[in-house]
Amino acid sequence: MIDTHCHLFFDELYNDLDNVIKEAKEAGIEYIICPSTNLDTAKITLEIADKYPEVYAAIGIHPHDTKDFDDETLIELEKLIKHPKVVAIGEIGLDYYYIELSPKEKQHFAFREQLRLAKKHKLPVIIHNRDSSEDLMKIFEEEADGTLFGQFHCFNGNYEMARRVVELRSFLSFTGNITYKKNEELRKILSRIEPENLLLETDSPFMTPVPFRGKTNRPAYLKIIVEKIAELQGLTFEDIVRSTNFSAYKLFKIGKLPEVSFTYQIGKALYINVTNRCNADCVFCDRKGYASVVGYNLKMPKSMEPPAEVYIKEIGDPKKYSEIVFCGFGEPTIRMDIIKEVAKYVKENGGRTRLDTDGHGNYINKRNILPELQGLIDAVSISLNSTDPEQYSRLMQIDKSMFYEMVNFTKEAKKYIPEVTVTVVDLKEVDVEKAKKFAEEELGVKFRAREYF
Repeated sequence: MIDTHCHLFFDELYNDLDNVIKEAKEAGIEYIICPSTNLDTAKITLEIADKYPEVYAAIGIHPHDTKDFDDETLIELEKLIKHPKVVAIGEIGLDYYYIELSPKEKQHFAFREQLRLAKKHKLPVIIHNRDSSEDLMKIFEEEADGTLFGQFHCFNGNYEMARRVVELRSFLSFTGNITYKKNEELRKILSRIEPENLLLETDSPFMTPVPFRGKTNRPAYLKIIVEKIAELQGLTFEDIVRSTNFSAYKLFKIGKLPEVSFTYQIGKALYINVTNRCNADCVFCDRKGYASVVGYNLKMPKSMEPPAEVYIKEIGDPKKYSEIVFCGFGEPTIRMDIIKEVAKYVKENGGRTRLDTDGHGNYINKRNILPELQGLIDAVSISLNSTDPEQYSRLMQIDKSMFYEMVNFTKEAKKYIPEVTVTVVDLKEVDVEKAKKFAEEELGVKFRAREYF
């Protein structure tokens, strides 16, 4: 686990630092990021990072400490962030709860200047928000020009704010407060966020989780937070750790890039990483980015695409899984021979199969492939994405004629595959209700909307 937000310089932890670090390591904490709150704590943070290999530093001025923020402060910050263990600018942001500590104008100035400092040095930011969501997001969005990314720590905004954060390619993290009875709404928001968009934090020595609430929070308690996230997400403890570790690597460059996975388990299903090659280039797809799912690295070049024997060996007994899903960050039907061979093995050994596809398989293979999948594929999920051919073309960055290829594929699939579902990603511009009606009334198939996170 990686605790991305732990203030080790506060006396409650600093006076027992050796034991705090020891306990954290014994609890499974591999790395800790310690964000400063002002110039004095920034210097202490760097001393701690120098002493402990597990600790990295974030340097910044907390909104409570911005009343005296000026150009000289920026100069001092710029000197400190050159330290090799500085991985972010933080903790920065806005806080209107204790507005008497720093006026709004000074907070805005300091926040904006530190965001610009982060962009200048190509560093992510760690953002604090309390009772200031509207102004905070306005400033962040104005500065976010494709080079600014961050962690919205101790997230306490609403669902729409969470969506906006993710659309800006930034991450969310939740503290021990998700274990408090009063925070049911926060738990609902967390349950809807894809694990790829999460980081882990304790915010020690604050925000102590139940059952230790009332005591000093320590990084060793991160396990409790992970268990609650896993419960809310319907995933395993290992899923959350693996996914958030990859996110910490993406944002802070801490840890290492995982090896490419040819198969990967999420919940009770096993997924087959068939290919990254695709005839489309969907605007919501991360195929050209990290191409990761729940912490699995799926960025597989053509030269690494394995033969069927590798998949079959990794599957083992297919009855162990609820289903075997042919997918990847590309179009699986590009490798039809692999699908058929592996699916044949799965079906002969009592397993269930599903194919996730963009519905262009007949076009790609220059023949009707669906009769070949009869008896091999139990279910197919087809990307509808939009009922409007023009919008479909824009979203998938492909000729609009492919919309009709997909529609015809869907209608044909009903003849050969027992369960057919079409899906859309619920982007703001997509009419989900219209898509649902089209699926059920025009195509006569099941429908599912996938949340865009």
